[in-house]
Amino acid sequence: MHPFTYVRAESLPSALDSARTEDTMFLAGGTELLNWARIGIESPSHLVDIGRLPRLHEITSTGDGLHIGALARLNDVAQDPRVETSYPVLSQSILRAASAQLRNLATIGGNPVQRTRCPYFRSNGPVACNKRVPGSGCAALHGANERLAIFGWTEDCVAVQPSDPAVALACLDAEIITEHVDGGRRIPATEFHTLPAEDPSAHNVLRPSELITGIEIGAPAPKSAYVKVRERQSYEFALVSAAAVVEVQDGVISRARLALGSVALRPWRLYDAEQALVGLRPGSPEVMDAVTSGFSASRPLSSNAYKIPLARNTALRALELALEAG
Repeated sequence: MHPFTYVRAESLPSALDSARTEDTMFLAGGTELLNWARIGIESPSHLVDIGRLPRLHEITSTGDGLHIGALARLNDVAQDPRVETSYPVLSQSILRAASAQLRNLATIGGNPVQRTRCPYFRSNGPVACNKRVPGSGCAALHGANERLAIFGWTEDCVAVQPSDPAVALACLDAEIITEHVDGGRRIPATEFHTLPAEDPSAHNVLRPSELITGIEIGAPAPKSAYVKVRERQSYEFALVSAAAVVEVQDGVISRARLALGSVALRPWRLYDAEQALVGLRPGSPEVMDAVTSGFSASRPLSSNAYKIPLARNTALRALELALEAG
């Protein structure tokens, strides 16, 4: 492992100030960073431990929603009564992510920044991967790509984002709050991750030494659900997943939000399907056609055509469960 220096930050300003040096990374739960260092994905020269920063572990009610501190542990978020009742899609997505032991350590702010599980990106040996070595190519394009993208890929990268909570946050139109020495910002969860056409070497839009401090969610979404399809029920990353949030008025769908996971390098919103669902009666035959309309931009790779019908059916099931909830 590459040698590094370490400092424990006692305040947010001191954390940001300590991160001014080049090749610095923040350490919170550390469940991903240790993996990165082990296989050489990252080799930071300086670690800033933010695990004890005050108030960033708190979950607080806002005028019409919730502010979740970035250091809140995943299990604490999932089991918070306000999340369970008003945002079941988020609670369910977290409880289907990782093992109980990891959820006791991993943070809600750290989970969305995890890196792709593409086997070439995670390889211990040298392979073509634009995310590891920009300009080297994408070995997965014509290689082992059966678990990889069906949306938003280019020949430069066909990987997928594996985070479960990120899918729910995108479906909830959450905002990711950051701080930086040059000023913080609010980033829509739907725009946090970077697609290959934007930059095949990037994972997300965070600037160097930019720190996630919280996540804000708007109005309650009690009619919501998360479905995860995986090869085994125990701890496993998704083949595909889907989050659904719906509102029903006078017996018809008045608003719908659908997001897919593990199909692209960001949670993939099915905006066409969302529009097509408005005005339909739950359970009507037209609902399936509306969901299917969201897949017009899907493109299979050489070995993953199965993911298109699987993702469609997963989205439909998430929608059905959301309509039954609340």
